[in-house]
Amino acid sequence: MTGPLQDSVRERLEGELTQPLASLGLDVEAVEITPAGKRRILRVAVDKDGGVTMDDVADATREVNRVLDTSDVMGEQPYTLEVTSRGVDRPLTLPRHWRRNASRLVKVTPHEGGPFTGRIVGSDEDGATLDVSGKERRLVYADVKRALVQIEFNRPGSADGDADEEGDA
Repeated sequence: MTGPLQDSVRERLEGELTQPLASLGLDVEAVEITPAGKRRILRVAVDKDGGVTMDDVADATREVNRVLDTSDVMGEQPYTLEVTSRGVDRPLTLPRHWRRNASRLVKVTPHEGGPFTGRIVGSDEDGATLDVSGKERRLVYADVKRALVQIEFNRPGSADGDADEEGDA
């Protein structure tokens, strides 16, 4: 299944999952449907302030299953469900992504000018402030073409020096 039909199924799924997962304190970050032979893989990525735990993923999986059991959105074709955390490899596209990644190092590619890397020191609904080589730089989200969190193994401020906080989901 590709194209407009897949997009409409994905959009309908996202619409049906948003409120039930919000009741668990979770945001739906992505819904992806990928063909896998005679089956499909349905991936639902969730996130929340403070990060997602294994218990959150388990609760979300039960809730997604409950919603899908009462819906015909996936049709008759078999599928495998995967519920996961947002992950560090997804671009920062919404204000909440910037807020949830405060103090993280981010590589930004603006619409105009060259890419740069800075540490998020603050954010609001319109933009973020980054520390770029010791100088604060205000960035308006509308000016960002792409922004990705950078993996740091000895991130400043982390209790154990391990920056891979996403690994618990």
